[in-house]
Amino acid sequence: MNSDSNRDISGPALSTSTFRTTQRLAQGDARSLRSIPASSIDLVVTSPPYPMVEMWDPLFASLSPTIRDALARKDGREAYEQMHRVLDGAWRELARVVRPGGRVCINVGDSTRSMGGTFELYPNHARIIQAMLCQGFSMLPGILWCKPTNKPTKFLGSGMLPPDAYATLEHEHILTFRRGPPRRSPASATRERRQSSYFWEERNRWFCDVWTDLRGTRQSAFAPPGSRTAAFPLELPYRLILMHSIQGDRVLDPFLGSGTTALAAACTGRNMIGIDHVEAMVYRAKERLLQSLPELRERVRERLSTHRAFVRSREREGKPLRYRSVHYGFPVVTSQETSLRLPVPIRIATVAGALVEVEYAFPRNHSP
Repeated sequence: MNSDSNRDISGPALSTSTFRTTQRLAQGDARSLRSIPASSIDLVVTSPPYPMVEMWDPLFASLSPTIRDALARKDGREAYEQMHRVLDGAWRELARVVRPGGRVCINVGDSTRSMGGTFELYPNHARIIQAMLCQGFSMLPGILWCKPTNKPTKFLGSGMLPPDAYATLEHEHILTFRRGPPRRSPASATRERRQSSYFWEERNRWFCDVWTDLRGTRQSAFAPPGSRTAAFPLELPYRLILMHSIQGDRVLDPFLGSGTTALAAACTGRNMIGIDHVEAMVYRAKERLLQSLPELRERVRERLSTHRAFVRSREREGKPLRYRSVHYGFPVVTSQETSLRLPVPIRIATVAGALVEVEYAFPRNHSP
């Protein structure tokens, strides 16, 4: 390791002690995750194809002749239900692979569409909630994240005349579920849990039920030409992973797409399994991950820098913070933040096939 790579991106030198995670990306079907043992997943962060969004019609039609026929007849409600029955198979698999106390975060948008001369809303989030409850999951409070459109108008329909205009959908749902009773961390995991804490100001922003500070992301440059994939911003799975898991946990994305959840897992020190039905997407997601080291290190730097800015703002307001971080020396609001320790990715490399290993180092402890 050269001297540059042994410098913490926030200032102090990195510790020589390291740890590793694995990111396993594979082609497969979200409805049949045979390679994943039962009760082995701590957190699922995913975004499935959205039923009744035209870009996904060919995929759903290829999976079910009933869907193909319903679309041909322009029977929107039948197509909607049959598309969700395809997704139901994925939710059944989650009930098998998620550990007791594990959580599932599903990002999905509703869709609007004219079929057979009738314009209608198709509430994808409501149908997925129904399916997850049928699988025995408990629903937790979720999040709406605002995804503003670039359209100059804020309605659908005709001109300025009532009553034929409709509101434009500018948000998506992050549905949150838990399998069984709350997770109980063993005493042996106390250190990992405490160093996986988040800052007080992050807690206040992230655990709000409406996110207005994220923006949608264009289709990834790593997507194969002609592929049908949509991307959410890295910040979205990054937050969810930090909110609902601890370092060393295993995260699953059964609809891998361009691999954004894999990047977030790699950035936060979590192990990852990513599945996509298109082999080319798996290859591109792996390629993106292997090239992501500067981006991931910048994300860690940004998180620490943002906290330091928060500290300066509080001090200017005459509100000094009571506690100090053991590992960084800067002030924090609560005692639960004092052991927070961000893993810094220092190496990303292929181990075998689609198995990628990420190595991390921590800043050396130093006295405040």
